[in-house]
Parts: sequence; C-alpha cells; structure tokens
Amino acid sequence: MGRFRCIPWLMSLALTVGPIPSAQAFERLSLSLDGAQNEDLQDDLNAASVLRAARREGTEAPQDVLSAALSDYARLLEVLYAQGYYSGRISIRIDGREAALIPPLETPARIGTVAIRVDPGRPFRFGTASIAPRAPGSTPPPEFRTGERARSLVVQDAVQGAVGDWRSAGYAKAAVAGQQITANHATRRLDARVTLAPGPHVTFGRLQVQPGSRVSTRRVRKIAGLPEGEPFSPEALDRAAQRLRRTGAFRSVELAEGTVVPPENRMDVTARLVDERPRRFGAGAELSSFEGLRLSAFWLHRNLLGGAERLRIEGEVAGIGGQTGGTDYRLGVRGERPASYGPDTSFWFEGEIERLDEPDYFTDRASITVGAHHIFSDTLSADLGLGLETEETRDDFGTRDFTLVTLPVDLTWDRRDDILNPTSGTFLNADITPFYALKGADDGARITFDARGYRALDEEARFVLAGRLQFGSVLGAGIDKTPPRFLFHSGGGGTVRGQPYQSLGIEIGGNETGGRSFLGVSGELRARVSDAISIVGFADAGYIGAEEFYDGSGEWHAGAGLGLRYDTIVGPIRLDVAAPVSGDTGEGVQIYIGIGQAF
Repeated sequence: MGRFRCIPWLMSLALTVGPIPSAQAFERLSLSLDGAQNEDLQDDLNAASVLRAARREGTEAPQDVLSAALSDYARLLEVLYAQGYYSGRISIRIDGREAALIPPLETPARIGTVAIRVDPGRPFRFGTASIAPRAPGSTPPPEFRTGERARSLVVQDAVQGAVGDWRSAGYAKAAVAGQQITANHATRRLDARVTLAPGPHVTFGRLQVQPGSRVSTRRVRKIAGLPEGEPFSPEALDRAAQRLRRTGAFRSVELAEGTVVPPENRMDVTARLVDERPRRFGAGAELSSFEGLRLSAFWLHRNLLGGAERLRIEGEVAGIGGQTGGTDYRLGVRGERPASYGPDTSFWFEGEIERLDEPDYFTDRASITVGAHHIFSDTLSADLGLGLETEETRDDFGTRDFTLVTLPVDLTWDRRDDILNPTSGTFLNADITPFYALKGADDGARITFDARGYRALDEEARFVLAGRLQFGSVLGAGIDKTPPRFLFHSGGGGTVRGQPYQSLGIEIGGNETGGRSFLGVSGELRARVSDAISIVGFADAGYIGAEEFYDGSGEWHAGAGLGLRYDTIVGPIRLDVAAPVSGDTGEGVQIYIGIGQAF
C-alpha cells in the first residue's frame, strides 16, 4: 500500500513533462478481478476506471495513458473501500511494467497493452459502530451496526444522517467533533467511533438580502417566508429557497446560514440572489396535415413592478392552410404576483380575446378572470378563479349570444421525473368550472380530468410505456343551451391521432354539434435508439356522447401510428404519422409535427 501514497507526486510530474512524440497506441485494456466472481464489484471498478474512459475516448498519447493509470490506483481503491474491502491489492501493468514504478521522466514512447488486476481480499465487517451523541428520537441506519458489511459509504451516510438529525431538531451548527476509524486486518473488522458536537438550539433570525437584485428586499422576505423567531429547520430553509426560485425572477438563489448570536441563539440568513434577465421572447410552431399550421409567440416580463411580478402577453394563429373550418386567432395576457396571500399563495389575472372558426361553430369571445394559485407541496397545487366572459356564436342552432360568470377550480398533482420528457411517475389534473348564465345559456358545470402515467421497462429507461386517460362532462345545461366551446369533440393531435381534428361529435335533429361527455384513451411505447433519437408506437381512441356521462349510446373512433422523437434542450421534436383504425370520421394518413411529447 505504501506505493499508493506517492501517486499525487507522480501525477504532478507526469503532467508537467513536455510533449512526447506519440504513435498509435493503447490497443488493449483488461481488468481482471481475483477471487470469487463479483459482477457488481467488477461493474463498479470498470465504471470508476479513468483508463477505461480514456480507452473509450480514443486516448493514445503515452503520457496521458500513464497519467490515467496513476489516477486509477486511487480511484479503484475508493471503490474497494466503498464495498467494504480494506486489504485489497491493485496492480496496473503497462506493457508488463507496474505503472507506479515507471519514472515520470521515462514515459514509454508507445503503449500497447494495459492490464489491471485487482485482488479485493476478503470483505470487512463492522466491529464497533458508534456515533454519539444522537439527536433525541433518532436511530442509526440498520446497515451501520456490528456485524454488518463495513462499506465506507455506509459510514459517511450514517455520519451525515446523524448530523442532519440534529439540524432537523433545531441545532443548526451540529458538526463532527472527532472520529476514530480503525481497520484490523487480522480479524477483518472495521471499528468506527464518531463524536458529534450538536451546538446550541437555534432559532431563525432575519433574512438579510445581499445588494444587487432588482427585486425589493421587502418582497424577497415576503416571498421566501422564512419563519423568523421559530426553531431552525433545514426543511424550512429549503422551502424558502424554492419559493424564490419558482418565481422565475432569479437565475441563482443561495441562502447562507450566518453565525449564532447568544443569548437568544438567533441566526440570520443571507440571501445571495442573481437576477434573471427581466424580459424574454419566445415562439413556437406545430404542423398537422389536416389541422394546418399553428404559430404562437409570447413576451414575458419577470419583475414588472420590482416585486417579482410576471406579465406574459401571448398570441396564437391556428388552422393556417388547414381543413378544419377556418383560421383561429387568440390574444391573451396573464399577470402573476407571488406571495400575495402568504408565501405559498399568489394572485393572478387573465384576459383573453379569441376568434374560433371550428368545423361545427364560429365564435367571437372575450373573457377576464382573477384568481389565486396555492402550492401545497412540490407536486400538488391548486387554482381558484372568478371570471366573466361573453361570446357570440354561429352554429347549426343559429346565432346566439352568451354571457357567463365562471368559477374555475383546478387541481394538479405532478409526480413526473421530467416535465418535458418523462420516463416515470404520474400526472393528474382535474378542472371543474361551474358557470352561471347571465344571458343565453343554462346554468351548469364543465368537468375535465386528465391522468397520465409513465413506466420505464429497463434500468436505463430506453423503453418507456406511457398511458393517458381523459374524461369530460357538461352537467346541468342542455346541449343547445351550452356555449359550443364547452362541448366536447374528438380527433386530432390532442385526442385521437389519425382522425381529423374534432371530427367526432354528435347529431341532434340534423344539427352537428359537440357532446356533453367525452372519454379518451391513449398508449405509447417509446424506444430510445440513440442518445438523441427515439421511435414511438402509439394508439388512441375517443368517445363522444350526448349524455352527461358515458352510457354507451355515443360513438367511438380510434387511430394508431408511428412517431419519431429528436431530443433538444427545449424538449423532443415530435413527428407522428397516424391513420384511422376504427370509426367513420376520416380516412388516409395524418401527419403531426411539434415540440414535446404528445402527452
């Protein structure tokens, strides 16, 4: 083992040697493990090896190969310790010579074969396993006890966990005061004794804001919601940082713990903030062979009044060159003010004007809505709003005017691992919008539900199953007394690919219209064939009925196809090609191009 202690000196000299003429080299690399077969250890050694990475990257310069070999002594030794082997031996031979014994100024002119041989020895087990004192009510992990496998990572995790237990109990300055770790090679036992210093019980002081941010100090404190005067909690500190991050006003957020001031043992926290650029522009496009081209653009201000307020103005033109009625136009504005009713509840307003030229109706409408958004946790949030909208509609029922008061309620539970390209988790969204008619309609409510699930079929998530269930219902109002945009159609990229956009509705008295009930089912198998490219097989089905809920009296249609995905930093670029497989609402092939997964 003594030769391993000279590694840093050898590496520093090797890296300062001048260029050495190189020929094609480093032709073969092997790593063998003595003793009983241990595939997990073999895999960990291969993954940690710098030589393995250099070989994979095509490194040929002898000087670089030698440096990688010298690094591997320490890297592989760390792997052995992590698995509980403390008497292992490592040999790295370069064309038959031990790498650690090659003088740094005598680097070979050519390197052909590198052979790594690791004898891990027999694993060690814990003798004494002690961390004291411990926080009240805390216990060490079961892996850290006498007789268990003495992995070095278990010791590290146990110590970090014990310090974390004290911090969670309010002792912000808990730290390791001393440690004694001894490996007995004769008995193959590892004794680990760690002493902790909890320090004083700490309460939160004031949030101090380092100068430099354009967001006012008062608003930073209100958004962060640091519980001043309450016992210290690392979870509360993390929540305060997350609240600041999710405003979108800051590129970087750091909350630094200060010194503890007796006798109250209060600790101030310093916020170091780096602002995002206040304004942002963006644009998007989607193309469908039947629905035509959809263009969208937005302008965003992240700190409108100095309190991290967001203002977003966006516009959209859809149906350009399509076969789905005519061209649709929309202009909307949304403003948000975080921490308006507490650190986790923001105020928002929305205004929208829109012209919809759909297959079954033509509508001009305008709306304004105010509401609140509350975040219950990292995965659960809700919106409550109050809106007023008016619209003029022409359809098979004639020209009608509607004026409605709405009370939208939206609940979202998002546990996906990646919003843009999920491979595991679930997404659930429920929207209930009661409406009270001031003119032209019946009172009622519109309900929608969207459930999505994702599951990787292998450890590397190269194969992913994705499923989606959609449900919709209009309660209380008759079809002829409901604004057409509240009714449901099926077909197109958002429901059933392969079927024309909104091609499935219902017929009442010879009038074509949407239904009061909707059910959609979609499934995909996504297969990654390279780091950036995936292929997808999918099938969708949709149902529309005249009744409030599914009763089988309506009609189904379905579509299926193949897709291609190309991953980018803004999400996968999507190409789907689909055709009908059941129903009589369309024929031929439909093509869809956009950004992001279909769901």
